[in-house]
Amino acid sequence: MTGEPVLNVGIFLAIVAVTLLVVYRASSRNTTTADYYAAGSGFTGVQNGIALSGDYLSAASFLGIAGAIAVHGYDGFLYSIGFLVAWLIPLLLLAERVRNVGRFTMGDVVSFRMRQRPVRAAAANSTLVISAFYLLAQMAGAGVLVSLLLDVRSTGGQALVIAGVGAVMIVYVLVGGMKGTTWVQIIKASLLLVCVLLLTVFLLGKFGFDVSALLNRAADNNALGDEVLRPGAQYGKDGTTKLDFVSLSLALVLGASALPHVLMRFYTVPDALQARRSVLSATWTMVLFYLCTLVIGYGASAVVGSRTIMSAPGKENSAVPLLAFSVGGTVLLAVVAAVAFTTILAVVAGLTLTASASFAHDVYANVLKHGRPAPGAELRVARITAVVIGLLSIGGGILAIGQNVASLVALAFAIAASANLPTILYTLFWRRFNTTGSLFSMYGGLASCLVLIVFSPVFSGGANSIVKGVDFHLFPLNNPGIVSIPLSFLLGLAGTLFSRDRADEARSDELEVRAVTGIGA
Repeated sequence: MTGEPVLNVGIFLAIVAVTLLVVYRASSRNTTTADYYAAGSGFTGVQNGIALSGDYLSAASFLGIAGAIAVHGYDGFLYSIGFLVAWLIPLLLLAERVRNVGRFTMGDVVSFRMRQRPVRAAAANSTLVISAFYLLAQMAGAGVLVSLLLDVRSTGGQALVIAGVGAVMIVYVLVGGMKGTTWVQIIKASLLLVCVLLLTVFLLGKFGFDVSALLNRAADNNALGDEVLRPGAQYGKDGTTKLDFVSLSLALVLGASALPHVLMRFYTVPDALQARRSVLSATWTMVLFYLCTLVIGYGASAVVGSRTIMSAPGKENSAVPLLAFSVGGTVLLAVVAAVAFTTILAVVAGLTLTASASFAHDVYANVLKHGRPAPGAELRVARITAVVIGLLSIGGGILAIGQNVASLVALAFAIAASANLPTILYTLFWRRFNTTGSLFSMYGGLASCLVLIVFSPVFSGGANSIVKGVDFHLFPLNNPGIVSIPLSFLLGLAGTLFSRDRADEARSDELEVRAVTGIGA
């Protein structure tokens, strides 16, 4: 496939220019820490919900899931089911309480009634690790797009474009803060929805709006045949793959509500009611998006064919660009290229802002400076941290080229569910929970998840492993959630019950009243 690199770059640069203008206009009000971290809590629930879907619908959703459906059929669609069902937890349990209890970061919530310094440090560590895995996935997606859409095949050329993506992302964060980043997310989510709707309508029209005809052609043009229409093509081959699917499902369903950049977005609205509306708006936006990806995924199999997809640079991640070129030619390919690049830019900007805010607010301001940083110092540290994280993500993205984007994001979800979710739920709903339990749960969940990932087929011993040519994997599953998530809950329970720490009764009472009523938020 060869598109028109000049046209692709032109449309992308036009979108970047518009979003940079929006970021610049929004930056004029970034005068306080609250403005930079939480946009002054000035967005409505619907605005924040669209931005939240923009934060969540990453390169994994746009490239990875559609590619997984195109190659593996029904089992690929299970990714999107997990991503979508996951929103029940923040809707029913977390959105309002997190908005009422915290101020800027997840560390505000989990340290509210604990010893501040060790718990905030643990929260910052988990935030940085999760953000690193998520950033790797986005930058890997950028590498795929570079090779496919700009016809840049050399590693050096892809590295240069990834560096360019990282540089623009750093500008978004430094200049716009949360307000600018939120508007970028809103623009990006709107463009993404229009793009997938266009592709869906084009595809259905190509098959006379007969879904059965599309599915039959997809099966005929897929290496797996009719198996792509049934469960089990990817995860039903043996006991290990079935267990891997259960582990993946746990990570997806439980991880979304514990992602730091998702939790941080609840602080950009004025109250708990708007936080709940944010989740509702985001959920309906994503329902529409994932229904479209189902058609796009099977459409890519029908029109392009799974063998062609798997032989292209980027493999599964190349399904959507290949389909766009087949259905709409150079122009549609250029639009998809621009939207996909904007998707990556917006998501990495949100992740970078979250990671830098966690380090500056939790580690610098509250751990190192004991809650009394010099005026303006916290914002300076946040901006410096954003630059450092941006540079590291560029390096990681170059190393991650060729990895399946959706599987990398699934690992970030597993880490979030292991390191963060048990501590958040225990803090909000169990009065006896204490500092020792928090540290056991966060560090235990984080460490166990990372160790299992390193010794899994993701790192070595598999066809698509990160480290090629060696095999030191000991854990048979690609996703460690089925082990690390229950272990984190158990460690939090054990740390609380068997330690001499006592919960702070007064702070527990304050948290309960504040979480439910919003008084003091």
